[in-house]
Amino acid sequence: MKKLSILLAATVVLLLSNSCKSESNSIDQLSFKEQLMVLFPNAVIDSLGAKDHFSERYELTIQQPLDHSKPEDGTFEHHIFISHAGYEQPNLLITTGYAARNNTYELSKVFHMNQVLVEYRFYGKSRPDSIPWNYLTNDNALADYHAVSTQLKKIYKNKWMSTGISKGGENVMMYKSKYPDDMDVGVPYVAPLINTREDVRTINHINMLGADICDISLFDTQRMILERKEEILPVLADYMKEKKYEFTELSLEEALEYAVLEYPFSFLQWGGKCEEIPTKESNALEVATHINNVVGFWVYSDAGIDNALPSFYQHMIELGYYGFELEPLKDLLSIVKSSSNMRFAPKGVEMNYNSNYIKEVREYIETKGDKLVYIYGEVDPWYACAPNPNKEVDALKMVLKGGSHATRIKDFSEEDQNKIYKQIQEWLGGTKLYLNE
Repeated sequence: MKKLSILLAATVVLLLSNSCKSESNSIDQLSFKEQLMVLFPNAVIDSLGAKDHFSERYELTIQQPLDHSKPEDGTFEHHIFISHAGYEQPNLLITTGYAARNNTYELSKVFHMNQVLVEYRFYGKSRPDSIPWNYLTNDNALADYHAVSTQLKKIYKNKWMSTGISKGGENVMMYKSKYPDDMDVGVPYVAPLINTREDVRTINHINMLGADICDISLFDTQRMILERKEEILPVLADYMKEKKYEFTELSLEEALEYAVLEYPFSFLQWGGKCEEIPTKESNALEVATHINNVVGFWVYSDAGIDNALPSFYQHMIELGYYGFELEPLKDLLSIVKSSSNMRFAPKGVEMNYNSNYIKEVREYIETKGDKLVYIYGEVDPWYACAPNPNKEVDALKMVLKGGSHATRIKDFSEEDQNKIYKQIQEWLGGTKLYLNE
């Protein structure tokens, strides 16, 4: 089947090259799949069938340069997902920050857009067996987006919008700063621009909310869990054995200490429910279940740590991250002695932090970042790292009161949704809305 696909692609390319001799033959006369074969001649193209408002959907495995400025350095297998709604429709580029989840995104549905989902390099199915770390840079990833969108603009000639969530939303802003003319509109969701490897603004945000958001203090809950560590660890051990999670990189006790340090950030980030916070009267199983529901112990397992290596590498060289408030819990911590998340970065890899990278992105976004709509949740600690565009910048920043990191446009009031979509419509040139479908 693969040989047949390659043969068909070669035939299509040959037909197209011959068509240059006649204006009556062009890429416009080919089927959509044939057009993709022309635009990405070395790609493996798999049909995914129709879904939602899309008539055709495809997964493309393309050979992407490791370094777009040095094509001689080789390539890696890069997965992108293209969902076709129509040539006259606007186009949505999803700058995901991690492995791709080929869902139909909110903005795709509302505007019946063509959707182009680009898996982030070296994540998910696009991760090589051995990661060449020096090529895992934001600039290389942004060049991936530029290369893909440049090709697709040969058939998708309507307006283009980029969007992404969290780290993917950061990519929207970085992409705008590096390739300002590529996209007509950008919609980053819950996206921070982080100042340092341990941005203190997140701790300040947690401290501002953590003592007041629930009747029970999140700080007191942290202490309660650590005080009952010996009681909780056997319960966790049974759970990990049942789930077949392996802990050789971290011991279970170290994982528990990190989970407790992480707890207030994750609780606020994902909109934890106050009524579910355990008390001193709760049994060990109830406490362990709660912290697992909030933080997730899988992330500290061998598989979880390996999965997050690319992310922590990027956080420690360019993106920045947050640290833990260690001091108030020091007397109860047996293993963890550092406030840094460097523990989860790849070992034996040189990581020099470029403090200017995000600073330059922020300066551009806040002074020149026109036609961007920012979506944030008020309680989310990452909101503390949101950009603040100057008044002269043609941008819209919307913050959902009480909202978490899961905040989407649909969560706002009808009035605010209309405000957001009216602004996007204006920038897209009056594109039709499909809100009630």
